[in-house]
Amino acid sequence: MHERCPGFSLSIVLGRALCCCRRPAPGRSCLALTTIVITLKLTLASLVCLLLTSTAENAAQTRARRVGATGGPPPAQKPFEILEGEVLRVDTTLVILPVSVKDRDGRAVQDLTKEYFRIFEEGIEQEVAYFAPMDEPFTVVLLLDTSSSVWKKLNRIKEAAASFVGHLRPGDRVMVISFAHKMTIHCEPTDDRERLVKTIQDIGKGMSTHLYQAVKNVMTKQLRNIKGRKAVVLFTDGVDESGDKLAGETLHYAEELDALIYTIRFDTYDERLDAIMQAHERAAELAGLFKRLPVPVPGSSADRGESLADAYERGRRYLRDLAVVTGGHYFEANRNLSDLDQAFALITEELGRQYSIGYYPRPLGRPGERRRVHVRVERSEVAVNSRSSYLLRPESPTDKTTRPNIVDH
Repeated sequence: MHERCPGFSLSIVLGRALCCCRRPAPGRSCLALTTIVITLKLTLASLVCLLLTSTAENAAQTRARRVGATGGPPPAQKPFEILEGEVLRVDTTLVILPVSVKDRDGRAVQDLTKEYFRIFEEGIEQEVAYFAPMDEPFTVVLLLDTSSSVWKKLNRIKEAAASFVGHLRPGDRVMVISFAHKMTIHCEPTDDRERLVKTIQDIGKGMSTHLYQAVKNVMTKQLRNIKGRKAVVLFTDGVDESGDKLAGETLHYAEELDALIYTIRFDTYDERLDAIMQAHERAAELAGLFKRLPVPVPGSSADRGESLADAYERGRRYLRDLAVVTGGHYFEANRNLSDLDQAFALITEELGRQYSIGYYPRPLGRPGERRRVHVRVERSEVAVNSRSSYLLRPESPTDKTTRPNIVDH
């Protein structure tokens, strides 16, 4: 009781001391004085002990409250709170590569697993961190040229586009876009075949050609809103009235693109028109007249001092480069379009039977740097088709998210 209530014990001691201090009987003064002194000493000693005991007990209780010396669990730590608008940044980016594998007869190899694939970046083998098998639905953007230079082939272009729709599998979707001076979206992605064919048949004629701008818009806008596997099938003669700078920009965007581009070239070159164009260059007085007429003339070729044949050759090279840099294919449309049926079958099979493999590149590259990649399949007598490089997209100053800056190639 004394230990628990030191104040009560102190009262008892003091009471006893006061009792001893009463007036002593005659003849006992010396003895009484001695007794009082001894009692006071004992009282002081008791007071010191009680004070020390109380101080030690309070200190022990304080330590127990601070460090949990009572044996109970420590208090839980408050979790970090990420406020709205804050960004948690990471320094890893997954690069995903679409890969087609065929045997020597051109048939898709469908039974491969993750263990068959090896990825090399800049000669350094990477660990395969992502793998998805084939046979997933895809979305295709049909991009049709309707400018004046293809007027005489426009019906065949629309016929070829409608034929491509017929090669699609259930679940595959198509978006229809045409371009001339401006780009027109006729149909958002859908798998409604009848609607797609009617939409293609109803497309009208355009005037001047802005092929490069249309390609750039599709790559930077429409394709970014499409999820999953995707591709562009471009129907055009390749002639454009814009400058080479814009053409180079589109090829740069294509190197960053997470989609394949297949180009179908329709030859609309006319030797007679080429002769007229050369005469036009020599006759300055006819320059204004030709620019006002809606004839299939690439208006910028005269400004460059090139013949019409040179302009068409430049368009052919551009379409080849656009297909190759994205991992797609370039095709020439013949007069009866019979070769396109085989081309469309190849495209739909290739798109529908692709593997997707991904990795986290080590070491990391620098923004704007081109990185060489090579995919190898550990099986004999197979052909592997995938991109050979990709570009690290520079981060925009206004981009405050951590969306991967590496685009699958």
